Amino acid sequence: MHQPAQLSLQQPQVHIRAHHARSGSRVIGLAIKVHRVLGAGLLEAVYHQCLCWELQHAGLKFRREVPLAVIYEDIRFNQSYFADIIVEQTVLVELKSVERILPVHEAQTLTYLRLSGCQIGLMIKFNSVLLKDGLRRFIR
Repeated sequence: MHQPAQLSLQQPQVHIRAHHARSGSRVIGLAIKVHRVLGAGLLEAVYHQCLCWELQHAGLKFRREVPLAVIYEDIRFNQSYFADIIVEQTVLVELKSVERILPVHEAQTLTYLRLSGCQIGLMIKFNSVLLKDGLRRFIR
C-alpha cells in the first residue's frame, strides 16, 4: 500500500528533471540557430542580444545579467558577479566568444551554477566553426 505513495512522490522529481533537460535543450537549439545565422568571430554582446531575442520569441522566461550574491561567513557581497542569462529559473547560460575554453572558464561556470541555485549550466562558446564543439553542459 505504501509503494504507490512513494512512486507518486518520485514522479514530480522526474517531471522536474525532464523540464530542466527540455529547457536546456531548447536553449542549445536556439544558440545553434543564432550561430548558424551569425557565424563565429563577433563580440559576445552580439550573441547575447540575439540569443535573448530568440529566447523571448520562443516564449521562454529568462533574465539577463543576473546578480549572483557571494556569502563569506557573515558577509554578503551583492552584485559582485553576474550570470549572463538564467532561463526558466533552472538553466544558467554563460556565453563566451574566445578562441578556446580554459579551465578557469569551466571553473567560473561551475561556481556561477552553485551561486545561482540552477540545476543545469551551459557554457556556450560562439567562436567555434561548429557550435557543438564549443558547448559544455554542467549538471548540479
